[in-house]
Amino acid sequence: MRSKIIPLLVVATFATTALTSCAGATTSSALDPSADVTKQTLVVSNWAGYYPEGLAADFEAATGIKITIVNHATNEEIMGKLTTGADSGIDVAFVSGQYAQALNEAGLLQPMEKSMIPNEKNLYTEATTLSYDMGNNYSIPYAWGTTGLCYRSDLMPTAPTSWNDLLNPAPELVGKTTMLSTERWMALPALKAMGMSVNSTNPDDLAKVKTQLLTTKKTLLAFDDTTFYSKLISGESVMAEAWDGWCNYGIAEDPNIKFVVPSEGSDLWVDTMTVLKSSQNKEAAMAFVNYILEAKTQAWVAENILYKVPNEAAMKLVDPAVLASYPNLTMTPAELLKQETVIDLGEFSPQYTKLATEVMAG
Repeated sequence: MRSKIIPLLVVATFATTALTSCAGATTSSALDPSADVTKQTLVVSNWAGYYPEGLAADFEAATGIKITIVNHATNEEIMGKLTTGADSGIDVAFVSGQYAQALNEAGLLQPMEKSMIPNEKNLYTEATTLSYDMGNNYSIPYAWGTTGLCYRSDLMPTAPTSWNDLLNPAPELVGKTTMLSTERWMALPALKAMGMSVNSTNPDDLAKVKTQLLTTKKTLLAFDDTTFYSKLISGESVMAEAWDGWCNYGIAEDPNIKFVVPSEGSDLWVDTMTVLKSSQNKEAAMAFVNYILEAKTQAWVAENILYKVPNEAAMKLVDPAVLASYPNLTMTPAELLKQETVIDLGEFSPQYTKLATEVMAG
């Protein structure tokens, strides 16, 4: 068990158009379930701190497969490695759902061989119905969650209930709030507050969002994706737009910090495991995916990373004391699926980058 939680940048923005030159660069090959996987070796890329420190040794002991785990900091970083047109040398990549969708549309992912992943049965049924990959054909969910308001309950006169509490704050909150700067999530509060989709591809919607964000920007302490919870702990801020797992880092330090999903709704983000078509070790890669889906492995993730996992068997093993300390871990799959699943927007994606750039510069 880790003594210190390491924050994870689990979301970034990437345009599918950047992948089109790679489409068709590799071809799928049939897998051999009888292959001797102990003769294969794996390179896995994951976010730092998003897996048990002893994972490589434990996996090798259990399967006989030698494995190297390398780290990436953001989705953008790993996407850059995977879409250069050359073999990245990576067999398994952890990416968020919309990026798995983009990689698949570019022809870079190996379909999941379900006969070699029997532990998929541990997933909640809801985790097989995600819109970026219905049926988990080319990706397998690893962790999931949502975005909301992370706030100091002892420093606010009333608990927030709406995105408008952040977008148009009360006078006493001006200069004491933060928002996320990552493109899709910068737009999210205004989109939801105005009844629009988090996956909107309507230019008029983004024009309205821009107007609101430029107004909101004047009331903010900062745009902050990585240290907002520290500002909450110190009292420098009292409310932040936050991913649920990151809010838990603040709760770990101060139980007065709470998390709420605004009444207008929010998103459902998913981090996934994918296997590259360029991999020469696909059977071992499927064995790795299957190993990660073991209940004890994913229970560790929930208890130590403080993110919800879409693994029903694992969540049943999570220490009740952890669930009591971090209430957003108890959100049910049904509650999560009430939110909009973030999907890749293809050629429209750069419009969100443009929006964020203009807001930051405005």
